[in-house]
Amino acid sequence: MTALATLTVIVVVLPTACSFLLRPYSSSSFTKMRTATSLSSCVAQEARSLNLFSTTPLVHSIPLSKLCHPHPVYLKLDLLQQSGSFKDRGMAHLCATVRKVHGANHKQKHGDDGDVPRMKVISSSGGNAGLAVTTVARNTPGMDVSVVVPETTKPMVVDKLRSLGADVTVHGANWNSADALARQWVEDAKSEDGGGAVYVSPYDNPLLWTGHSTVVDEIITQLLESSASPNNLKIGAMLASVGGGGLLCGVFEGIERNYYGGNDSRANVVRGTKVVACETEGAESFAASFNASSGKKELSMVRLDDITSVATSLGALEVTPAVIQRAHRHQERGEGGTGEDVLSYVCTDAEAVDACVKFAAEHRMLVEPACGASLAPLYSERLRSKLLEELQGEENGAIVVEVCGGSGVNLDLLAGWKAQFIGHAPR
Repeated sequence: MTALATLTVIVVVLPTACSFLLRPYSSSSFTKMRTATSLSSCVAQEARSLNLFSTTPLVHSIPLSKLCHPHPVYLKLDLLQQSGSFKDRGMAHLCATVRKVHGANHKQKHGDDGDVPRMKVISSSGGNAGLAVTTVARNTPGMDVSVVVPETTKPMVVDKLRSLGADVTVHGANWNSADALARQWVEDAKSEDGGGAVYVSPYDNPLLWTGHSTVVDEIITQLLESSASPNNLKIGAMLASVGGGGLLCGVFEGIERNYYGGNDSRANVVRGTKVVACETEGAESFAASFNASSGKKELSMVRLDDITSVATSLGALEVTPAVIQRAHRHQERGEGGTGEDVLSYVCTDAEAVDACVKFAAEHRMLVEPACGASLAPLYSERLRSKLLEELQGEENGAIVVEVCGGSGVNLDLLAGWKAQFIGHAPR
């Protein structure tokens, strides 16, 4: 790690106009901003200007709409991000922000003399976050990246990381062990000579959550643009997979920003939306803490002993506390009569794999079981019946699935999972 000694310590400071995006936010803080034309106008603009992430398609799924009649089903295809997953959104916003601050700090200290030195980010990842930060960093001027991955990471993902230019280290039985080493490297770099590197969490950073929240902005815009009756447009349920909680934090942030953003058309789309947090058995860290904290003023965070699911990309032993706080706030808003709620759905590995196989057959795209968890509530009769019961009385409510993607899949892996699990998959 001696090569890190010349790096510069980065302190992330957002412009005042957007600083609220980093703070724990409340309904009152957003209400004060209702005069703004659109809060989404200042979200991740630096990253967008650098083309560090993409606006992905939102498509109407005819097969899934038939299964979920009378609710139309839409798929947000974030598997088409350059790295293969939604994580480009958060990593793009984070990297663009620290790059901008790095340059501003250098200019403040040295004026216009000399070039801005290169900076380095160090991340831990089960694969997808590492691929995202590496993809983004290689397209961000003056940025290098190191990634620590656990031993459960598929060799194809490790090879892909290295091919993209990341310095990759394989360490530990699970993500938490890999993360501990990444954090130690950052601390060691700081102590060597006052220099340092930037630690990048795969999910636990407000900058990541704000980047991920852009998916909600896009979904609302795309639905409004395609609807013949925008005034009657509603999202009845929004489904997203949960690992450490970064994506779900972004979903809640995006919903709340549009709910209180001063645009009645956009607010109406997400008024009453039920957010469905999707996990697999053996990786259900959100469900554990969410259920333990239900009805309590204080959070009761639960840490899993181990990850035993095939969906290793969901392999965080404990979610960020922020996602439980935001989930409770979303529920509390619904208690006022508007109907918002949070549903925790845990599928089996077999149901997740079955969803991946059926999704590939019907939509001709490959996703990991971690993403299959968010499709399982629609493909699994057991879970679908529960969801449709929750949506009774909201016949016009659309179902939107964040197809988060994931690069740890190919035809051979999918065939192997099918052979291992499909015989036990519910029909």
